[in-house]
Amino acid sequence: MTHRNVPQPSPDRMVDPAGKPMVMEIVPGQPPLVALTAAVWARAVGAPMLYCAFVDESRLTVEEFADGTVRHVPIDPDGIDEDWRELQRHVEEHLAEVLDGSGVPWTFRYLAGRPDRALTHLARAVDASAFVVGTRAPGPGARMREVLDGSVALRLSNHQHRPVLVVPLEVVDWKAATWS
Repeated sequence: MTHRNVPQPSPDRMVDPAGKPMVMEIVPGQPPLVALTAAVWARAVGAPMLYCAFVDESRLTVEEFADGTVRHVPIDPDGIDEDWRELQRHVEEHLAEVLDGSGVPWTFRYLAGRPDRALTHLARAVDASAFVVGTRAPGPGARMREVLDGSVALRLSNHQHRPVLVVPLEVVDWKAATWS
């Protein structure tokens, strides 16, 4: 196996957050806290745009465009190909309820493939300064999915140079925790 020289995080690769867009990952059913946190941080750094991105892992990216959008197709070529349009409409409506009035311009991107790769492509395309992601929803199913799929926040933080702001969606009550 040959060793590839991969550019590493360093001061010269840092993106100044002032006046730069931010990218937020959207997961259906996630609490509004993630979008609200993204809007607060975007407003604080004077972001001209908050890119809200849903990554559909049941679709493949066919082509990536310079504006961060993608052309995508279903993994199953025999499957129904219209479900994604309904999901896109639903997510956009939910985002409008949460973000309209936040004082931050936002736009929605429907992406495909592996979430960390799709979000990284979008961030590069729009020269974003940072990512905002939520932790997994609580529960044993979510923990198992994280074990199998891995954490998007962890993969982002290990595979590109932009900071990742992780919004906690459930915390441990350390006072009530028992240590056995």
